[in-house]
Formats: sequence, structure tokens, C-alpha cells
Amino acid sequence: MSTNVPGPVPGGLAAPTQDASVVPSASGDALLDDPAEWPAFGRKVDAQASGERWESHVVIEGMHCAACALTIEDALRSVPGVEQADVSAASQRARVVWSATAAPPSLWFAAVRRAGYRALPAADVQARQQRVQEHRRALWRWLVAGFCMMQVMMYAWPAYIAQPGDLSGEMEALLRWASWVITLPVVLFACGPFFTSALADIRHRRISMDLPVALGMAITFVISSLGTFDPDGIFGREVYFDSLTMFVFFLLTGRWLELRLRDRTAGALEAVMNRLPDSVERRDDDGHFVRVAVRRLAVDDVVRVLPGEAFPSDGCLISGSTRVDEALLTGESSPRWRTVGALVSAGSMNLESAVQMKVERLGADTRFGEIVALMESASLQKPRLAQLADRVARPFLVFVLLAALGAMLWWWPRDPQHALMVAVSVLIVTCPCALSLATPVAMLSAAGALARGGVLVRNLQALETLAGIDSVVFDKTGTLTHDRMALRHMETSSDWTQAEALGLAAVVARYSLHPASRALVAAAEQAEPHGNGVWEVVEVTETPGRGLSAQLRLRDGSQAIRTLLLGSAEHVGAPWFERDGLQVCMALDGGAVADRSWARFDLEEQLRSDLHTSLRALAQAGIGVQILSGDYAGSVARVAQRAGIDAWRGGCTPADKLAAIRALQARGHRVAMVGDGLNDGPVLAAANASFAFGSAVPLTSLRSDFVVLGGQLPLIAQSVLLARRTLRIVRQNLLWAAGYNVVSVPLAIAGLMPAWLAGLGMAASSLLVVLNSARLARAMPSLVPAADGAGKPVPMTHTQVHA
Repeated sequence: MSTNVPGPVPGGLAAPTQDASVVPSASGDALLDDPAEWPAFGRKVDAQASGERWESHVVIEGMHCAACALTIEDALRSVPGVEQADVSAASQRARVVWSATAAPPSLWFAAVRRAGYRALPAADVQARQQRVQEHRRALWRWLVAGFCMMQVMMYAWPAYIAQPGDLSGEMEALLRWASWVITLPVVLFACGPFFTSALADIRHRRISMDLPVALGMAITFVISSLGTFDPDGIFGREVYFDSLTMFVFFLLTGRWLELRLRDRTAGALEAVMNRLPDSVERRDDDGHFVRVAVRRLAVDDVVRVLPGEAFPSDGCLISGSTRVDEALLTGESSPRWRTVGALVSAGSMNLESAVQMKVERLGADTRFGEIVALMESASLQKPRLAQLADRVARPFLVFVLLAALGAMLWWWPRDPQHALMVAVSVLIVTCPCALSLATPVAMLSAAGALARGGVLVRNLQALETLAGIDSVVFDKTGTLTHDRMALRHMETSSDWTQAEALGLAAVVARYSLHPASRALVAAAEQAEPHGNGVWEVVEVTETPGRGLSAQLRLRDGSQAIRTLLLGSAEHVGAPWFERDGLQVCMALDGGAVADRSWARFDLEEQLRSDLHTSLRALAQAGIGVQILSGDYAGSVARVAQRAGIDAWRGGCTPADKLAAIRALQARGHRVAMVGDGLNDGPVLAAANASFAFGSAVPLTSLRSDFVVLGGQLPLIAQSVLLARRTLRIVRQNLLWAAGYNVVSVPLAIAGLMPAWLAGLGMAASSLLVVLNSARLARAMPSLVPAADGAGKPVPMTHTQVHA
């Protein structure tokens, strides 16, 4: 039955319509304390004795650098009840874990505002509107600075080219006064963000990267104003309005371009996370469709999705047919046809015609919700190199201020005016924006490219690790082979028909996500065997690498509880069942197999069609390939032979796989593990980098660094190539940022770098870092197959792994 109770929507999943949006402001923070609004920008995490705990994601306005991020983190953590706060300067987002009883949202939203910034719920309509307005304001400031710069340069040009006596004193004074008037809009409007941030820094006794820049602007304007009002004073008649307007224009040019590029690179993650529509048409009790906010949907509601809209939830089509783009969820670029009775997923796009859907899962319970949770977590992580830059940022800013003061004191006895301009150049040219952006922007750009290609990054630090791997270890089932198996043959004891045995196996197999279990369930549903409704499961446990143990009883209660074992021959206690192939054995009750009911199911599997291309690419990258599988040695050997992989081992328990990975690492190898995420948790966690094929597993329960959504094997090699390229670009960024400061600081201290050139250098350094990182936001690296003359895979030449 449809209700109006809002469903749980995680941060980033849905944006409410304008009438229900959350508007945080000085007068409206109290609106955020309504528990009905919390699901719109957060999700409940595990409760404690002290009360509920929530995790919220917010967008931060006014943040430009790593020092800003550290300031906001300090402000949030100072609020009692805020347990954790992580802020990313590159993505301009914050993650806050807070206590519902001790720290309602109004408290920590207000703390951000007092620190000089503004927080908005990540999914709120206003957050996106503010992003557009911020772009417009930045563009207007840039235009004003550019227009005024040209006018001031026009007034300054006669002084540059005039010979002694060409300009009268009155004309020089008139040109200076005209330049002062034209400079006022630049100082009062275009420089507004710099001065606002600097005043907040002084008020809160902190340092950010805007403070030295604002000081430089203020000193330049004051000196030039004194030269205009009092030409015979201590600072003389020299004015620097042309330098001031020029370096303001350069700084704003860099900031505006940087803002646009960061939206295209790191902002690609946000574009994916905000894929759900703001509102959707819901059928009311009278049968009419009324547009409501997505967060107002409830399970069993019926909604109408129009062409070009994204599906707001997981559900089942009850009317209409259309093509659906599921690339975000599966990595499959080709649209899929969906008709009545088909399942559709939140975040997938309706391409052709209007359809009606019954809502089944909402918010965090959807596949899209799991993806968003992973991406939000990854976007706020700070890789090791970024953490190092953050630690350096504040001490470096203190050094900048001291260096400027020292340079001014050095030059003051000779020429006070020149001393102040040298200090201005030092303040501006040494701003460490490029250093703080070098790593996070590149990492987020790569994560955005991977997400569009079908790979979710759960751990940004793993990109650095992945670039250095030299060995890839594959699980077999569900990775090298398709996770869709087929029942080829079955045998049963005399007291069971094949239909009864298959139906009983499917009753228990439904509790497992293993490909073999899904194959039994699919075969039973296709055959429609008798007896499906006879048995009910009382309890079931799964032993990784072995199988299922279940307690069953007849639904009519005519028999006592019985024990059923389903899995490997060793698991059911019948090793003589083992054959040269993939099989699942089943036995009911204890005792010898001859004394109980039993069945054996022979399954078959196929290699992935893209396997050979992937292995060639890994070989060309100098990466060794091995197989570690829990299946029988004969089955693993056949797959390894067909794939051209020499190093393999079968019959591995999770502990065996873990020991093999650690043995490789002990020999100096850096290992990436690729598994299906079902029973490979320990070994995925132990590998240097890990991939999980997340097509059927809850993404939030995976322990891998990367999740391959669509099961496309070439994405493994593509990810490695992109990780290597990312690390190269990070190193280039760091080298440029360090080299720029090493060269420019001595020049500024020596008085050889004018203020306008310092502004140009500062803007260019940050812009170059972002431009260099933006190259990573393009398409994933392509794999060019290097087949031999027969078109067969190039053999892998690695040391044999003995069972």
C-alpha cells in the first residue's frame, strides 16, 4: 500500500524539489534539525548507547585549497558530537559522522559558516544552483578585472613611452587619478573573495592561501593610493595600478579556468552521484500522476518514468516497453530492451518511451545507492601524497609570510617602496596552490574516468599501489569464466527422481550467491520440478570454498528436521564422487552415502570472450598472471590450458589463497588479486591491490579496492594502465610545483619579479597542474590485441605454481 512516508535516501541519491529542499542559512539552519530531512543528505549508521549516528555528505562553498580543507575539518571536529569529519579540497565535499542527540546538523552547519565557508547538502537542489551561480560570479569578476586592466594599461602606457618633459605634472596626476578610479571596482568587487577569506583568517587566527594573496593586493593598492594622494611622501609618486589589475586578472583567470576544469575532471564523480531525477510522477489514489520529490517515494508506489529520465528506484515494469541505458550499473554500453515484468535499476536511463514502474527498493537499498556510497567515500579519501601536501601547506604558508617580511626588511633601508613591492611579489608567487592540487585532482580525475568505464574506486590510495604491481592472481569461477554456469548432467540415488533432487538442491542454493548455486536455481526454475514447495529451510550456513549446510523440514510437519549438505564431494563426505570436471554434490542426513539420499550435478562453464585480449594486454605491460581457485585441479588445469596460463593451482581454500599471496609478496612481488567477492574477502584484503566483480554481490560488503561492475575482464588491464599514467602525472605535477617555487622564490626575493609576473606565475602553476590532470578524465586506455599469426593468445611464461 502506498504511503507518504519518505524512504531512506542516502546523500547524493536524490535532490528534493524546490518546495521541499533543505536551505541552510543563518536563519534556516534549524530546518535541518527535523529528522524527516536527514535522509535527504545522509544515512543512518550503527547506533550507539548514546543515540543514533548519522553520516552526511555536504558541498562546501568558498573553499580553494588544502589549508581551507584543514580549517573546515578543525571547525567541524570542534563541535561536540561530531565524531569524524573529512574534507576534500579537490572535490569540495565533506563527510561528517555526527550524533543525532549531541550534534544536530544546525550546530555543525553553523560551525562551517562561522569558519567563513558555507555548507549545503550534497543532494540539494540549491547546491547545484549555487554551483551555477558561483560560476557566474567568477565569470563576472573576471570580466570586470579584464576590462579595468585594459583601461588602466591604457592610462599607464603614456608614462612608459613618454620622454622626459613630454608629460606635464598635471597630466601625470590626472592619469594616476584615472587609474585609481578604474582600479576601485577591481579592489571592491573582483578581489572580494580574497579579502573576505583573508579577513576570516585573521578573525579566526589561522592561515590559508588567500591570506598572502590578499595582503599583496592590499599593500599594492595602498602604496599606489599613497603615490596618487601624496606624491611627495615616503613611498614617492610611483603607482602600480597596472600591476595590481593585471595580476588580479591573471589570478581570476586561473581560478575560473581551474573551476571549470575541476568540474570536468573531479566533478565527473559528482555527475554520476547526482544521476537520479529531482522528482518523478507518482500515481495517486485517484489514478492520476502527480509530480513529487523522489525522496517522498515509498515501496509499492507506482511511478511513470518519461523518456530521457533516470529511473528513481529499483523496481518492476508494469506498463510499457523501452530501451534502458544501464552503463553506470553494469558497464555495458549497449542499451537493453525492457518490457512488462522486467526489472529496472535506479540510475539507469529510460531512452525511448514512457513506462510505469512499481517501486521495490529505494535509496541505500538499491544498486545505485551502493555505488554512490562507494564513490562518496572514495572522493573524500586523501592519498598518501595528498596527506603529505596537506601537512606541508600550513607550515609553507608561514614560511611565505616570514620570507616576505624578511625580503621587505632587507630592501627597506634602500627603497621602502621597492621593499614593499618585493614583499608583494613573494607573497603572491609562493602560494602553494599547485602543490596542494597536484595529487588529489589527478586521483579524482582518474577515479571519474574509471567510474565512467565501469570500475568503481573504493580506495584512492590503491591507484598508487596498482601502478606498481607486477603480478595478477585470478580466481577462476566468475572471473576468468562466466559466472553463468549450466547444468550438463546429474545423477541421483534410487529414492529420488532427478526433478525432486534438483528442486531440493534449489531450495538450499537460493541462500548462496555462488555461480554454481545460481546455476542450480536457474535449472530448477526452468524445469519447474515437483516438490519445490514441499521443503522449507530452518537454518543454513555457508562454508567458503566448501558448500552449504542446511536444516530442513517438510512444510506439513510430518517429519523431523533433517540435515542437507550441498557443495563439494569432500563437504558432503563422499570424496569418491569426485570427477574430472565441475560438480556439486548433495546428501541428505548422516551416515554412509549408500545409506542416504544423494545427488551429483555436473556443471559446465565457458571462458570469457574477452579473456585472451586481457591476458595479452597484461603480458605487454610486463605483468605475470596466475590462477588460484577452489575448484578441482582438473577443472582449473583445463581453463589454464585454454587461456594460455602456465601458473595455476586448484583445490585452494581461502587460507591456501592467502598463503600463496603472502608467499608471492615475500619474494618481492606486488600482487593484484581478482575475485568474485564471494569468498575471497581475506585474500582481497591481503593483496597489494584487489578487484572484485560486483555483478551479484552487495557492493558495500566487498573488501576490494576496485569493483568491476559489468564483469568486463579488459577493465583490469585498462585500470593498471590508467593507474600508471595517473602516477606519472602526479609526479609531473609535484615536480612542476616544487620546481616552480625553487625558481620563482629567489627571483622574487631578489626583486627581479614584478607583481604582475608573480600573479601570472601563481595562476599558471595551478592551472598547469589542473590541465595536466584533466588529461586523465578522458576515455579509458584502449587495449590493442597483439595476437600471433594463428590468432591464439600469447602464452604466459611464469613459474609453475604447484598444488
